[in-house]
Order: sequence, then C-alpha cells, then structure tokens
Amino acid sequence: MQNNKKIHVALLFGGNSSEHDVSKRSAHNIYDAMDKDKYDVSLFMFTKDGILLGHQASKRIFNGESEDQVVSDEYPKIDMSNPLAPILALEEIRDVDIFYPVIHGNLGEDGTIQGLFKLLNKPYIGSGVLASAASFDKDFTKQILNQAGIRNTQYVVVTPENREEYSWNRIESELGASVFLKPANQGSSVGIHRAEDQKSYEEGLADAFKYDFKILVEKAVEHPQEIEISILGNEKPMASKLGAVRVPDSDEFYDYQNKFVDASGVVFELPVVLPEELTKEITKMALDAYRALGMKGLSRIDFLVDHNGVPYLSEPNTLPGFTNISLYPQMWDVSGINYSDLIDKIIEYGFAEYKRNKQIKYDFQELGTEHVGEKKYN
Repeated sequence: MQNNKKIHVALLFGGNSSEHDVSKRSAHNIYDAMDKDKYDVSLFMFTKDGILLGHQASKRIFNGESEDQVVSDEYPKIDMSNPLAPILALEEIRDVDIFYPVIHGNLGEDGTIQGLFKLLNKPYIGSGVLASAASFDKDFTKQILNQAGIRNTQYVVVTPENREEYSWNRIESELGASVFLKPANQGSSVGIHRAEDQKSYEEGLADAFKYDFKILVEKAVEHPQEIEISILGNEKPMASKLGAVRVPDSDEFYDYQNKFVDASGVVFELPVVLPEELTKEITKMALDAYRALGMKGLSRIDFLVDHNGVPYLSEPNTLPGFTNISLYPQMWDVSGINYSDLIDKIIEYGFAEYKRNKQIKYDFQELGTEHVGEKKYN
C-alpha cells in the first residue's frame, strides 16, 4: 500500500464445516504471525450456522470467550428474515484492503467465499473460484490430474444413483481387496473409511454418505510413506522442501484425531531425506498439479509413496491448516521462509492476482433493434 499506510486485513475464520475449530486455531497462528506494524487486522468469524459475526463479537470468541455464549448474545441482534443476514457484518469492513480467509472445508475452500470476494471486487489471498472448487472436489481433482498425466490412485465414484451397481464384489475385482472410501467434498479425513470386506464397505459407505452424495472409492496404497510439500506463488510457483508424516502402526491412516486432536504419537520429519530422483519427481508432480488446477497463492499437496518408491498424488489443499501441527508453514520454515515473511508473501500474491485480473477487458456492446430471422416449423 502507499504512503506507509497499514494494510487493513479482514481475517475470516470459522465456518459451518467439520473443520470449524481447526479454522479457529489456524486463524490464531496467522494473526499472531502478522506484523502489526504493517497490518491492521479485523476479525470476522462465520458461526457453525454460517452467519458472519462482526469484529467485536468475533474478537470475544478469538480471545477465549464461549462461542455458544457469544452467538447467543449476537443472534437476537440479527434480522434473520433478511436474506442477506449471513453476510450483513460485511458492512463493517468497507475500507478493507484484502480478505484473508482461513476457512477450511465447506464454503471456505470450495469456491463459495471466493465468489463473494469477487462479487465485492476486493483482493483476497489464495486460489480463485474455479481452482478452489475443482481442487476441493476429489473427483474433479482426479479428472484434471488424469488429463494432465499426473499419477494418482485408481478410483471409482459411488453415488446414491449408481449405488446398486457397485457391489463389494465389483469393487474388489476392479480395485483390489483394500480400498478407502472418501466423501468427494470434505477435508481433513472426515468421513473416510478403509474397507477390506463387504461389511466394512457397506458400513463405510453408509457413514460417508452422511457427508456427501458423491463418494470416492480408491485403491489403497499399502503401507505408504506420507509425504507433503508446500507450494507458494501465482504464475511462477515455488516449492518447499518435503516433509514426512509417520503415524503410529496402530493407526490405519493420518486421520482427524491425529491431525488435530492428539498428534503425540505422530512423527513429523522436516525436511525428509528421500532419494534425489524421488524428491525431484514429487516436486515436479506438485508444481504440475498446481498449474493444472489453476491454483494461486498457496497450497499444500499431499502424496503417498508405495513400497517400490512410486509416488501418487493424494490431494491438494488450497487453504492449508496453520495450526501448531500443520506442516505447510513448517515446511517453508525449514526451506528458509519464516512464519511472518510467509504471511507477507501470501498477502502480496493476493494483491498481485487481483491486479492481474483487473487487466482483463470486458466489452459491452448495445444490441440495438432486434432482428429475428424467419421461423420455420416442421
């Protein structure tokens, strides 16, 4: 910004997804890392019902007051009959310079909030509408990866409409005797199950359908090495060093519990030392995927490496976590970019993408008198 004016950042967090509390933790860490000599930060939390609270109410929750109590205090002040009730708090942030969403999962990473920012004609950090939506939907992600020739796990999509076509016998014959079931539009291991027989398959599907109407059934990578990489940038993205996540042998995969609740049994190796060719291959796959999906600003991309040293791209995360456990900032730290500088760069890329998009021209041509050709009906 000009004239040494502080940049006014609207930090949005919370949301009505299963990652509501994860978002709150991420927002705390990002807020603490922001240089307050550079930024004025206003806080805005989406409740679990999807209602945006103003700065003062959000700050109360941010500072440790009971969320339920604050919500109870604020809801009577909101005219819920107003169709704009969920976003009325935006009236407080007319002078905002840039939006910084830290909303994981539903409505935050699926392109919804990005569409609102675009409608408001304001800069924001991270990927745009299409890239966010495509990267959040695991099915569309895989379709794009396959089109781009980027290796990922074999899968089928099960919906309520084709459910009867995908019996366990068919799944086993096409994908093998060990598969993972994943809701297409959820994050952080929510609704994910491993199935190895008809009973676990049926039970896993029943639970997964609570979270989405489109379920990916993926061929399992047996005893994989879980590798993550952080990407930063717009048209010329750069990649961090690699990190590894090693979960206890008793855990089937890196689930919600050991991601966010109790990571005491998880080992994070930063940076992880892999064979040079494998490191190069994973880095190239990640950068290729970032470009193919049209991502901007930042992303964490996860991989599974099988016992033969073959990497499979697992999934991208367009608004990765910034909790104390999250690897996105940690991988940049070991790559030479500290937390505060990382936040600066993410914000700079947000402004740069906004400026770039403002160069696009739209011509509006008046139609004048309408001339209709002869209609011939047969």
